[in-house]
Amino acid sequence: MFFIYSVTLSAQEKKEKIKPIPEEKSFTTKHEITSGGKSIKYNAVASETYLKNDVGESVASIWSVAYIKDGISDQSKRPVTFVFNGGPGSASMWLHMGMFGPQLVKVNSNAKEDDGAAPYNLVANKNGLFDLTDFVFIDPVGTGYSRVVGKGKVKDFWGLTEDANSIAKFMRQWITEQNRWFSPKYIAGESFGTTRAVAVANALEGGGQNMSLNGLILISQALDYAGSTSIQDNITSYLTYLPSMAATAWYHKKAGVGETLESFIEECRNYTYNSYAPALYKGSLLGEIEKNEVAKKLSYFTSLSKGYILKANLRILMPRFQKELLSEEGLAVGRLDGRFMGNEVDKLSDGPHLGDPASYQISAAYTASLNYYYVTKLKVKMDRPYITSNSEINTKWNWRTEPEGKAWEPTTVNVARKLSETMRRNTEMKIMVASGYYDLICPFFDAEYTFSRHGIEREKIKMTYYEGGHMMYTHEPDFIKLSDDIREFLSN
Repeated sequence: MFFIYSVTLSAQEKKEKIKPIPEEKSFTTKHEITSGGKSIKYNAVASETYLKNDVGESVASIWSVAYIKDGISDQSKRPVTFVFNGGPGSASMWLHMGMFGPQLVKVNSNAKEDDGAAPYNLVANKNGLFDLTDFVFIDPVGTGYSRVVGKGKVKDFWGLTEDANSIAKFMRQWITEQNRWFSPKYIAGESFGTTRAVAVANALEGGGQNMSLNGLILISQALDYAGSTSIQDNITSYLTYLPSMAATAWYHKKAGVGETLESFIEECRNYTYNSYAPALYKGSLLGEIEKNEVAKKLSYFTSLSKGYILKANLRILMPRFQKELLSEEGLAVGRLDGRFMGNEVDKLSDGPHLGDPASYQISAAYTASLNYYYVTKLKVKMDRPYITSNSEINTKWNWRTEPEGKAWEPTTVNVARKLSETMRRNTEMKIMVASGYYDLICPFFDAEYTFSRHGIEREKIKMTYYEGGHMMYTHEPDFIKLSDDIREFLSN
């Protein structure tokens, strides 16, 4: 005799039922490249790494691609650079396929043409840095192939502090497994990736396993969001964006004609500090004569009409500048890179309505190239798509830095003070800041403004500039210059 027991799960039990956790996937291939005039043999390891909670349960899978120099008897002291992009919600595709990877996609350097549809141009990175450092490209949870597993929840990873802690945990785990605790360690981040880089450097000081970094490479920095958030009543942003507007107007031959870019920018810097800032802080106390003088000067730098600037009350929001600069031609300039132009259907919208031409004109080429490269070169075979950008992360992101339940008032995100404090505890850490003149989302003047405050030791900061935008490496001369500047930074 036997009995059959029928078990009925409640709705809550069904909801909480955990899917089995599959085995980590890993793909290793061998390659060779010429870098720094040397032939470098290396292993490419594209793999999943499971992060565990406090009781040893796997809760997240982090996807990474590591390039490790082969043929070294002792790798323990070879430098390693961890790389990620920003968003939050962006995979590491841009820096992987645009700057640091062994193979790169080449888009139109002059920003004059859309890269259209496939096929695209994938080339060897002749200006790579593999002779100096190994690389590990990291995709945070929710991007690339990275995801929560088991009892993991996205809320435990989608936040400024949570994200930094998970990346720090991954880095420690990778360093331990590869026996690289003696290796010089660097982080290269772009955009929000620079926010993350500073937060990770800070997180690595705790957790019972203090790991000091040798340097941060901050590409299109975003440490204090007051200077990179163009919204009404944010006086800081009107100041930090003006020199980038002037540079972009100069590029399109609308302003500063006959002057060099550097001299025109320097003139705008001085005006911003010495005249524009006091005028903005006076507000409605500004007299009519002064107001007209400021409008005339802003027109000189931006090429927007004096009447338009007066209607804007001397405060030019970036989306409006993008739409107005080339309005007579019916074009809007890019936000990530003011060199790019988009042909707008609606000629009168308050800001570009098609999106950012600096993004939509190149993103398909990057996405296609990464997927092609993974399959053909790294022999990656996964059962899910590689998510290059996850907009859901932005809508659910927790920007708070305080523990839940602690009193908090909304403020602009700012990790610059964290950087200053980390640098004073880790006196050997150096910083490189790379800024594009035509970056209309993370302006170069904001970098200067940020790094002149917060107690940051300027003698440890290397500031570099490029005639490109947010992803200055899409401009071939800037790609070469940025590679050379990073080479010097790592070498010294």
